Amino acid sequence: MPSTCCVVNCNSRSHDRQGKKIRNGLSFFCLPAWKKNSCSHVSEVTKRRRMAWIAAVRRSKLTFDYTPPHMMVCSKHFHKGKPAYEMLQCDPDWAPSLHLGHTEVKATTTDRFKRLRRRQQQQQQQQTQPQPQQAPEPDHTSPEAELDNAAPLFPAPDNPGTEEYMESETSGEGAVMGNADEQCTMCGLRLQEIMRLQEENQKLKEELSKRALDENSLKDNDSKVKYYTGLPSFSLLMGVLMQIIPSLPTSKERKLSHFQMLLLTLMRLRLDLPVEHVAHLFDISRQTASNVFIETINVLHAHLSPLVYWPKRLCIQASMPHQYVEMFGNRVTVIIDCFELFIERAQNLRAKAQTYSNYKSRYTMKYLIGITPQGTISFISKGWGGRASDKQVTENSGFIQMLSPGDVVLADRGFDIKESVALVGATLKTPAFTRGHSQLNAQDVEETRKLAHVRIHVERVIGCMRSKFNILNDTIRLGFVVPCEGEEKTLLDKIVVVCCALTNMCPSIVVKPSC
Repeated sequence: MPSTCCVVNCNSRSHDRQGKKIRNGLSFFCLPAWKKNSCSHVSEVTKRRRMAWIAAVRRSKLTFDYTPPHMMVCSKHFHKGKPAYEMLQCDPDWAPSLHLGHTEVKATTTDRFKRLRRRQQQQQQQQTQPQPQQAPEPDHTSPEAELDNAAPLFPAPDNPGTEEYMESETSGEGAVMGNADEQCTMCGLRLQEIMRLQEENQKLKEELSKRALDENSLKDNDSKVKYYTGLPSFSLLMGVLMQIIPSLPTSKERKLSHFQMLLLTLMRLRLDLPVEHVAHLFDISRQTASNVFIETINVLHAHLSPLVYWPKRLCIQASMPHQYVEMFGNRVTVIIDCFELFIERAQNLRAKAQTYSNYKSRYTMKYLIGITPQGTISFISKGWGGRASDKQVTENSGFIQMLSPGDVVLADRGFDIKESVALVGATLKTPAFTRGHSQLNAQDVEETRKLAHVRIHVERVIGCMRSKFNILNDTIRLGFVVPCEGEEKTLLDKIVVVCCALTNMCPSIVVKPSC
């Protein structure tokens, strides 16, 4: 922006009429500000300096409260070509004084300031010189000779023989002492201000570290870890981090650490936070937050998907809860059910028809889940459109191939897969149907009651997973249900698998830990 000097009768400009830079060697300076929020001494000095500049310029538009930003003072009006430091009040360039276009402010001279500086330097040299401690030698000179040979107490004047110099010297000696006292006071005030700023800086750093979302903010605070991630402890969170660190992208340009990448992802799964909000929390862009979430989900899926596994029959029987043994023996292998997640409405008519659920009256994705009698998730299918029936999902998801001869499967009435399960030598147990009768007989009622008593656990596990990870309760956007590049699975499928694996890492809600 072109600058113009605001001093009366000064035509200095930084650019010509065509907007080209004028190489005249001049600099332009804004009027000093009043630092009213600083300590009292600095505030008073800067206030007087601002008033001195306004008085020197003598423009009607300039007031103490208002100085237009385009009104500046050029270097012609200073002895050294620039303003002095604001705390050097005795410097002739503390305020502009040359070529002001009026006579109300007299031009300052540098002679007195130079002499003051010279005397201060001589005093400092005398104080720093070591005093030789030697025994006094006898001196036989007369007192008159001592006076003649003594060095002068004050340095020789620039213009000896003038009375004005002697007056300035005597008045200057008092000024030196006054300046020394003022400088000592100023140093003390500065030290106090520096100490205050250091303490304030330390407090702000401590507060910022508490608010920052990193290891230090969650360490030794399992309740905060459980709220933000769904995991029961900080040690378990660090265990997950150590497992996935080798696969996380490393780059010096990334602003987030590996811990923050994992924390961002788990916070989105746990709290269902919008991408924009997460970006503000971690001080990154929205696109970066979205990319970090997708990358970390892929890594978590690759490392945690083995936690959702089908255990061997001997392992299941060794830890079978007694209530299953009393009701069905020790052959119960899995309890299955389906749950649906809401998604956005697709634009394609065929996709609309495939994803519309008559049961939910919304567009959904359906998943088949299976749990062991201990409450551990042992099977999770890929996503199917909400229109697909429970039988279709079960027979085409690979669940039947996981069964072995002699296994017992517990399911709801909607799973009409008895023939498919029987083909592999397994048994399906579902609640009894009335089949045209007005009511069930006593035996069917008792079996249905026993089955409902244990089958409810799969619904409890589904409810636990959805309460831990609120992203499963929201409407999923269509970008999550599109197959990933080069894969058959969608991002939503990976999210569901990760949520199942993280749920398995938490204490079971079916089998209570023994005290």
